Amino acid sequence: MSDVMTQALGEFIGTFILVVLGDGVVAGVSLNKTKAQGAGWNAIAIGWGLAVTLGVYASSYLGPAHLNPAVTIGFAAIGKFPWADVPIFIIAQVAGAFLGAVLVWLQYLPHWQETKDQAAILGTFATGPAIRKPAANLFSEFFGTVILVFGLLAFTRGKWTEGLNPIGVGLLITAIGYSLGGTTGYAINPARDFGPRLAHAVLPIANKGDSDWGYSWIPIVGPILGGIVGAVLFNVLP
Repeated sequence: MSDVMTQALGEFIGTFILVVLGDGVVAGVSLNKTKAQGAGWNAIAIGWGLAVTLGVYASSYLGPAHLNPAVTIGFAAIGKFPWADVPIFIIAQVAGAFLGAVLVWLQYLPHWQETKDQAAILGTFATGPAIRKPAANLFSEFFGTVILVFGLLAFTRGKWTEGLNPIGVGLLITAIGYSLGGTTGYAINPARDFGPRLAHAVLPIANKGDSDWGYSWIPIVGPILGGIVGAVLFNVLP
């Protein structure tokens, strides 16, 4: 297996774990008759931080563990990742996110039938705005990803005890979730939103409604722009 394919396998595995655990905690909180039902935003923010931490741990021995097209594109924009490898990374990330969402559906299989709230069902797969205002929603996804990518690059300048960097990444995700995520659900990752949204569209999920493709461009365009700007801003620092 070529080096780039090995790294892409890492992206697939890491993003799969990220979505299994991240969408899994949202399903546990949102679906009827789970033991975690109603646990709230604390559970979701901490759960997603842990999901990213463990996704990075599980895949970083194979490659850079971006697990996010916005990170991959942002790093490529400042010369820290080859543009030629961007497409295969994004394909692997989206595929891992899609499969992760399928496994969340299977894990919670009896609970979809018990849940009549179509928005809650979609929310276990993809993000959506608390208040639908496209310009504001786009800015939220953009700004959250600026903070994400700037922070990830800042971590590369600091000295970490070996093996602790993924914990810092998870804490960064948790902080973004708590502080900035309440507006749009903080996709800050096109693969994390698009792959599960596609799964929602094609799976025979009981009581599901529309997959809201009209909103889907926001958690793609916002994070990609934010990733580029966050990387460029960091790159101009001395």
